[in-house]
Amino acid sequence: MRPSGRKLDEMRAVSVDTDFTKHAEGSALIKMGGTHVLCTATIEDRVPPFIKGSGLGWVTAEYGMLPRATNTRMRREAAMGKQGGRTVEIQRLIGRALRAGVDRSALGERQITIDCDVLQADGGTRCASITGGWIALKLAVNKLMKAGDVVNDPLADPVAAISCGIYAGQSVLDLDYPEDSEAGVDGNFIMTGTGRLIEIQMSAEGSTYSRDQMNQLMDLAEKGVSELVEIQKAVTK
Repeated sequence: MRPSGRKLDEMRAVSVDTDFTKHAEGSALIKMGGTHVLCTATIEDRVPPFIKGSGLGWVTAEYGMLPRATNTRMRREAAMGKQGGRTVEIQRLIGRALRAGVDRSALGERQITIDCDVLQADGGTRCASITGGWIALKLAVNKLMKAGDVVNDPLADPVAAISCGIYAGQSVLDLDYPEDSEAGVDGNFIMTGTGRLIEIQMSAEGSTYSRDQMNQLMDLAEKGVSELVEIQKAVTK
């Protein structure tokens, strides 16, 4: 029995509130159970120096957690004078995951920055950030297309992410914190809407896993991502 009472292949309840902030070109508050992440997209008519003049666009991301997103208060990283290694790793993951689903030629020579701010954490914050980040990105691109600044949609295939793991010896979908903290194996699966793999982060957290168990986790991830993609499509029409 999972601590939440969910079935092995059952995700937490997912909700998305789009246009959550009025200033960003695209914004979405995504809630996956007790994990709540605010994702905003900012469009700029510039690109990093290393692709300037190439005609290609760029998508990048920043990630952070509010001090009381967790059980105890964390110091703001700005107060410490630098980002932690976990923060840097996650925001790089978000950026490269989203870029994998972008036709950068169609986007044109502009940069879109996705900011992911964790308001409340209960496991799977990077997955929620990627899934919600794509929604914010899509909403921003929709505005570019409506204005005629972009002709062809550079986001033809959605990008979403879900966690899977082995908890109490069973393969489960969408780990919350109680499961994540006790899981023998923990993984994050990033995929496109057509089922193409972008990245898999898998690690043994106290027990090893077999090829058959990996296949079980892949099947669960495909199910979870397909459900998330349907939500993404519904809120970005």
